[in-house]
Amino acid sequence: MKIGEVTANNRKHVFEVKTSRGTLTFPYVKARPEPTGDARVVRVFPDPELGGEAFTYELSTGEEGSIHFDSVLDYNEDPAYLADMYLYRLTVEARNRLEQSGLPVREVARALGTSASQLYRLLDTTNSTKSVRQLLSLLSFLGYEVEFSVKKRSSGRNAATSHARATATARRGSKAHASARSKPAAKKASGKATTAAIRPQRP
Repeated sequence: MKIGEVTANNRKHVFEVKTSRGTLTFPYVKARPEPTGDARVVRVFPDPELGGEAFTYELSTGEEGSIHFDSVLDYNEDPAYLADMYLYRLTVEARNRLEQSGLPVREVARALGTSASQLYRLLDTTNSTKSVRQLLSLLSFLGYEVEFSVKKRSSGRNAATSHARATATARRGSKAHASARSKPAAKKASGKATTAAIRPQRP
């Protein structure tokens, strides 16, 4: 998303970022270098060199810093951003499991009733319009089941992001976080943090 305008509110000690979806704030204390009373913001602008998706600020000390809009969304716990983050992590897990399986892409695509090009699109982490159902179908074909847990977020900024990073772990073997038993055709998978527990299917 493009940043339309950004201003420095020294009274509230926040950057105010305006977009087509409204105005969001980002506190000075989260910025590096941090604006302070001795290092005041003298200039801030949407940075065209960063595609307009980030803003750059200059301090009275001569220091500069840039903040990507994703960091602003993260801080404000934007629902659309968090949904994209969950989808991204599920996509990464699916890509890893497919690579570990050693199966040809065309063979997997044929089994899922799709084309190789569509499968590549499904595994593209920048594609946020993909179907979660298709990702789950792919993981099921590879011999994995996905378990989701819905929990109330902790209070405070970034709580949802922290929860998404640590809500579950997919591990290998029978001593996994959630007891995992491999079915005959399932491939082994290394453990990585994800937004859902992904484990070999039960026989």
